[in-house]
Amino acid sequence: MKSKIFKALERGFADYGWLKANYSFSFANYRNPQKEHFGALRVLNDDFIQGGAGFGEHPHNNMEIISIPLSGSLKHKDSMSNTWIPLETGEVQVMSAGNGIQHAEKNGASNELLNLFQIWIIPDKMHIEPTYGQKIFEASKRKNTLQVLVHSYKDGIEDVLSIHQDAQISRIDLTKGNSFDYTLRSANHGVYAMLISGQIEIDNSLLEARDAMGIWHTDSCNIASHEDAEILLIEVPMVF
Repeated sequence: MKSKIFKALERGFADYGWLKANYSFSFANYRNPQKEHFGALRVLNDDFIQGGAGFGEHPHNNMEIISIPLSGSLKHKDSMSNTWIPLETGEVQVMSAGNGIQHAEKNGASNELLNLFQIWIIPDKMHIEPTYGQKIFEASKRKNTLQVLVHSYKDGIEDVLSIHQDAQISRIDLTKGNSFDYTLRSANHGVYAMLISGQIEIDNSLLEARDAMGIWHTDSCNIASHEDAEILLIEVPMVF
C-alpha cells in the first residue's frame, strides 16, 4: 500500500472577504507542484461563503463538478435551465460541463454562513452535452455503513448520481469505537479520504478534522474511529 497524508493546516488558503477557501490542490492563485491532483481528482475546495455572496457567472468545460453543502444552503444557476435552483445541506449536486456551460452559484441565505465542498474530477469522455443532477441523501443511512453518492454512468446504479469517470464518491459516519474496511474498485484506483469531523485512524495513521489521506496500490484499507467521525471518500483512477 502507498499512502500520503494531507494535513488540514497545509492546504492552500485564500481570504476574499466574502469567501474563505481552503484548497487541497492547486487552484486560483494557489500553486503547489506537489499538490496538482490525486489521480483523476483535480479539485477539492472547502469553501465558506458569507450570506448573500457567491460566484458570478463563469464558464466550465470538460470537467465533472460535484458540490456538497455541509452547512447552509446554496443556489445554483446555469445555461441549461437559466433559473436559480436551491441546494440544501443533505443534498449533492453534479454537473458534467462537457462541451461548455455557464453557471453561477451563491449562498442561498442572506445572513447565514455556507460551507461546502467543491469537487472537480477529470472525465473519461470529452466534449459531451452538459448534464445536471441533484439528490437528497439521508444522514441516517450512512451511520456506520457506506453511503454511495456518486458513481460512473457505466455502472448503471440506481438511486445515486452519475458522472463520466470510473469513480465513486461516498460518505460514512462512524460512531466512536467502530471501524470499516473500504475496498477499492481496481488495482488502478486510489481513494482520497477527507475527514470532515472527528478523529480517525487509517492503517495506523491518525487523522484530525479536515485532514485527508490518499491511498493507492492496495485492495482495501481499514478506517477506525477514535471519536464520532464524518468521512468523505473520493475514489478515482490513478492513471487515466
